[in-house]
Amino acid sequence: MGVQAITTLEGVRQIPLRSHSLSAPYLDSDLQSRYFDFGEDTIVRADQYIRLTSDRQGQSGWLFSKMPMTATNWMIEVEFKIHGAGHLHGDGMAIWLTEERGKSGKVFGSADNFNGLGIFIDTYKNSRPGVSFPYVMAMLGNSSVSYDKDHDGKDTELAGCSARGIRGAGTVSTKIRMTYYAETSLRVDLQYKNVDEWTECFETEQIKLPQTAYLGFSAETGELSDNHDIINVAAHNLHIRQNTSGRDKVGKPQARPYNPGGTKAPGSWRWFFLKIILFGVVVVGGYVGYTMYRASKRGSRF
Repeated sequence: MGVQAITTLEGVRQIPLRSHSLSAPYLDSDLQSRYFDFGEDTIVRADQYIRLTSDRQGQSGWLFSKMPMTATNWMIEVEFKIHGAGHLHGDGMAIWLTEERGKSGKVFGSADNFNGLGIFIDTYKNSRPGVSFPYVMAMLGNSSVSYDKDHDGKDTELAGCSARGIRGAGTVSTKIRMTYYAETSLRVDLQYKNVDEWTECFETEQIKLPQTAYLGFSAETGELSDNHDIINVAAHNLHIRQNTSGRDKVGKPQARPYNPGGTKAPGSWRWFFLKIILFGVVVVGGYVGYTMYRASKRGSRF
């Protein structure tokens, strides 16, 4: 069966990406996935879900694509379910587009100090006054910036929104849809209130992802727990016809990767060197003035 292009937006063709999509039964006849690897506590229920963590304490699991995302512009829609027994639950799950793949760690079950995009569905509030949880947020990492779990990633947040009701949504299929136009914008929409009712979480501009980025999912539990299930992943390449897309951001500044605390802007360096030069001028001027003063004092003795 061939892959067919589907046109749903004016000037934009949605071409399915089989290499980054998932649906039941998930595994082939050898009980392996052709396009994804999984590890740690992840289990596969071929007729229902891929469970990253079960509703047990101290679990973590991950699921990562074997091939990097090659599409320049893409849309990824993920159906998932976060649920469990009891009134207290945690910690949450993450969706990744990063250079790293299949590495366990402390950031929702995956590695910290990542390079690329992480979108976190955080179900347990550590320290974010005035913010309602569950909370969905994006972070762009540059391999050197850590995610601050104690403060729920507040200092490194790119954008986010509260999504109260996304956990344990009952009969409504919970979904997240991410739409990326290279170096232009990233938009995240959520479905959890009613079927086919999408709520915009955020849209931000000037986003640049690594050239080699793998699609991944991870989750973790601590003292509190939940089931974190991936049910379906539908990835599409967005092919934009020239001169027809409203997304053509002509005249926008060049996109930059997120780099908090990293290299300073060129203007900052110019100001730094200018201050050094001015300091040198002051020192030289003071020395010349002092020399002339001493010379004049010696001349006044005769």
